[in-house]
Amino acid sequence: MKYDYILVGSGLASIMFAEQLRLHKKSFLVISNRSQQASVVASGLYNPVVLKRFTATWNAAIHLEKAIPKYAGLEQLLGLKLDYVLPIHRVFNSVKEQNNWFLACDKPLLTKFLNPELLNNTNPSIKAPFGFGAVNHTGRIDTQSLIESYREFLLKRNQFIEETFEYNDLIESTEGVEYHSIKAQRIVFTEGFGIHKNPYFKYLPLEGTKGELITIQAPTLKLESILKSSIFVIPMEEDRYLVGSTYEWTDKTNSPTQEAKTELLEKLERLIDCEFEVVDQRAGIRPTVVDRRPLVGQHSNHKSMYVLNGLGTRGVLVAPAMAEALYNSIENDTPLPEEIDINRFN
Repeated sequence: MKYDYILVGSGLASIMFAEQLRLHKKSFLVISNRSQQASVVASGLYNPVVLKRFTATWNAAIHLEKAIPKYAGLEQLLGLKLDYVLPIHRVFNSVKEQNNWFLACDKPLLTKFLNPELLNNTNPSIKAPFGFGAVNHTGRIDTQSLIESYREFLLKRNQFIEETFEYNDLIESTEGVEYHSIKAQRIVFTEGFGIHKNPYFKYLPLEGTKGELITIQAPTLKLESILKSSIFVIPMEEDRYLVGSTYEWTDKTNSPTQEAKTELLEKLERLIDCEFEVVDQRAGIRPTVVDRRPLVGQHSNHKSMYVLNGLGTRGVLVAPAMAEALYNSIENDTPLPEEIDINRFN
């Protein structure tokens, strides 16, 4: 078996790079044991604004412009709904926050995203005496459905092998790489936090941050927007809401904890005033980097090996642009932006 590419990993980064390959008619095979949970347990939120400080996220407009059509294309390819367009309502905690919002609305990078009109709270189940500010061009991608459906799509095309990748069995040659009976010109590692087991790229400073979410059933909450305070409350189907998330820097397991559940419930009870039931809790390790920029590029010594990782807390928003940048770097010799190129850590 001979391919243009082998991809190791099956999360969001892998899917976005696989789509670059598929659309450019490159042959590829994905190998994954599905051990990394970050993409599966992610909230899927895409939001171009840092709502704690009212600033634009890194390259927000560019990343959003590339992301939305990509998810629309995946919806058509897989025959399912992935993109749930919803405004974010930022809960104001004081008059000072209202004033800061109005100031932010005039900033050139934020004018497109922030609504200058103050929204009053009319929902008796929400505690928001100072009202809301609305963020436009936001929503949720159903990452769990995307990853499961894309895997099934690849399985039908004999392009997915579910197994643990054995790094010691990878052989370099003048024509690329060979793994068991599989040959490829190039191999791209998209393993998320699993990069720490990768002997070729484990030197990169990917820290990993554990995040936990809960799902609640709240029939009387009746949210029609994403609510943001110290946590997000994201509407789903059948009166269910995703609530998250936590940030933990020492625990690197995918196991949900009572401490995180307690933290989320305490913050939720300060935000809503209605009955609810916790129906699910999940955890995963976000692939976060010390300088908060992705890890993209070619190994300095192993020229057939590449990495696409470190998408962090905004993976849904940045993944399509990062996959495109890596593809263009490999196939078209387009230089990677210095801020994402792994050479910054050599």
